[in-house]
Amino acid sequence: MEKPNLSYIHKLSGGDKTFENKLITIMKSEFPEEKSIYFKNIESGNLKEASENVHKLKHKISILGLEKCYSQAVDYEENLKDNLSEGEVDFKSTLQLITDYLATL
Repeated sequence: MEKPNLSYIHKLSGGDKTFENKLITIMKSEFPEEKSIYFKNIESGNLKEASENVHKLKHKISILGLEKCYSQAVDYEENLKDNLSEGEVDFKSTLQLITDYLATL
């Protein structure tokens, strides 16, 4: 499985550590809430809303350099729009991977 990294954030910041820290702080703040809303929508069977949650979470997946996971999230988002849950297990694994990684920052 891929490993999250801060390469994109480093490129984006141009070496500005204050900017990097702000982005990381935003990620650490927003990610748990967005993940929680996603799980609530899944549990409630609100797949359309869950697809919108996946759409938001995809950006964080991308920022953390998880290219394969991002591609899987794109497919999963489309499946949810079609009322299909295919890809859910991989997406949940990606969310856990990010959760674990953010805890180390």
